[in-house]
Amino acid sequence: MKIFVTGSGGMLGYDVCECLRGYHKITGLDIPGKKASSAGGLDFHGIDITDRGPLSAVFREEAPEVVIHCAAWTDVDGCEEDPGRAERVNFNGTVNTGKAALDVNAHLIFISTDFIFDGNSAQPYLENDPAFPLNVYGKTKLRSEEWIKENMASYTVVRTSWLFGRHGRNFAETIRGKALSGERLRIVDDQTGSPTYTRDLALSLGKIIDQGDLHDGQTYHITNSGQCSWYEFAKEIVSINGLDASIVEPISSGELTRAARRPLFSVLSNENFNKRIKHHMRPWQEALKEYFSYEHI
Repeated sequence: MKIFVTGSGGMLGYDVCECLRGYHKITGLDIPGKKASSAGGLDFHGIDITDRGPLSAVFREEAPEVVIHCAAWTDVDGCEEDPGRAERVNFNGTVNTGKAALDVNAHLIFISTDFIFDGNSAQPYLENDPAFPLNVYGKTKLRSEEWIKENMASYTVVRTSWLFGRHGRNFAETIRGKALSGERLRIVDDQTGSPTYTRDLALSLGKIIDQGDLHDGQTYHITNSGQCSWYEFAKEIVSINGLDASIVEPISSGELTRAARRPLFSVLSNENFNKRIKHHMRPWQEALKEYFSYEHI
């Protein structure tokens, strides 16, 4: 199958290209000059998704069957401080990608976020639970979801959370670096979610495609299994790297000064994905161990 991956040089897009290239014809799209993928030999187009003309032209020229839309501005505080840019990249860029996919009858897989929810639930969020984003990033993602559901003939929405991976800045690597430098770490313990390894998510997207589940407008929550606070996540990172976890100190969200509010609870239920695709995501702790074994061989 011919698949376009937007944001192919980003942390998730990189792994999507790498994990699916052995089974499908993968073409990467990202801003000009951005690395396409560590998997050499892939076709790549340097295109900005906010520039609709060139984007539509390459879709018409190559006619992908599936588009995995990973491209986004994911700096949550940056989005809060520059909502105009967040709107252009996250919403307008998605509309441009969706329209280009519609032109060639391609199925769109859109990567969304746990941040569309307000964090007031006492249970893991289901796909149909009401969405009330607390920040600009979440709002742009929710607006994109709504546009896709109203306008796309063939789509899948995949919400995920707390991504870490080998090909981009992420919490796991930041904490490891600070711990190795001897820094004491003050980490919030009142925000709970599910850390998710980009490689595991990429493989799950491949399972959706390979099972042909591409025509009925499904929404899936896909994260590694289990949940934790950022504080517990940090302690696990430090311990896996053979360091003393006592250097990690719990603090409340109120002790941090951040531009964007975060939901206090954003755990997503994988139940729909488990039932339809018959695939269960492994625990985040197991995925984290593999991440560090890859990253520091």
